[in-house]
Amino acid sequence: MSWDRGPRRLRRLDRSALMAASLTALSLTASGCVVVHGEREVLPGATEAEAAEALADFTSAYNKADKSYDSSLDAGHVTGPLADIDEARLKAGHVIHPGGNPDHSPLEFSDVEYTIPKKAGWPRWFLADARADRGGDARWLLVFTRDGLTDQWEVSYLTLVAPEKMPEFKKDQDGWAEALPVDSAEFAVNPAELGTRYVSYLQRGGDGFAAGTHTDVWRGEREKDKERPGLVTQYIDEPLSEGDYAPVALRTADGGALVFFTTHHYEKQTAAAGTSVPAPGADVEALTSGEIKQSLTMEFVSNQVALDPKKGAGAQEVTVLGRIQGLTSAKGE
Repeated sequence: MSWDRGPRRLRRLDRSALMAASLTALSLTASGCVVVHGEREVLPGATEAEAAEALADFTSAYNKADKSYDSSLDAGHVTGPLADIDEARLKAGHVIHPGGNPDHSPLEFSDVEYTIPKKAGWPRWFLADARADRGGDARWLLVFTRDGLTDQWEVSYLTLVAPEKMPEFKKDQDGWAEALPVDSAEFAVNPAELGTRYVSYLQRGGDGFAAGTHTDVWRGEREKDKERPGLVTQYIDEPLSEGDYAPVALRTADGGALVFFTTHHYEKQTAAAGTSVPAPGADVEALTSGEIKQSLTMEFVSNQVALDPKKGAGAQEVTVLGRIQGLTSAKGE
């Protein structure tokens, strides 16, 4: 078969016009009205009150969409990898339960901390770090982003991290964090290249990533599943780093970086002659086109959060702290 190596939708919205626009904010000084150019001034991405409002709006929209299994109800509050994962989840749920989610329980956040970086230009973004009424003690990390002053805040990244693994962030005297240019060369791995390095590691192994659930353990599971009696599984892994999938990074207190980045994965199962692919679950079937005979190709989008150490500071290995992966489509042949 011909493999579609491009993601199902790399850009959910065309934001190029917004990114190129010259957005300005007005401020008053003693000498009169002065124009402050938002694309040049280093400014906080939001106030804490604005961040709290954005989280409340997202949570409300997410719960409405989850209850109805209707992605249109939170489409304006998600973007990038989370939009792909969330839309597919809701689509599958609607196919299985067209009347809505029989197991719906409202998502609620507590103990919320906001890390808001100062930066020049758009997009601007901030991190909400919270506990939820599910997921045990894990901290839920949500990256909110917007491309202009009049845009709505959208969540691009959502990952879960054990509380003891959360780093401290570098902040200035006013409490604002430092957003890092992703092409910075001061870290063990250039943050802009993390996606590329990660998929290379998944395919070929090697150095550069600390052992853990999302690195050597995941590689080991895939190696074990590559060949089983009557079934072969192939993997294709790709980075996603453009537009709403661009990585974002925050300076940690020790000089390193906390980086959010996206990857794109295909998993193709092919049955031997005279056998068939194992029947997938209902969620997979709901997202599958074609008839599953000898093969099933599944497409996933995954978002990760990782600690990238400063060059020369201790072990020069990237630690992947959390990863959420979602099936976005499948094809049977």
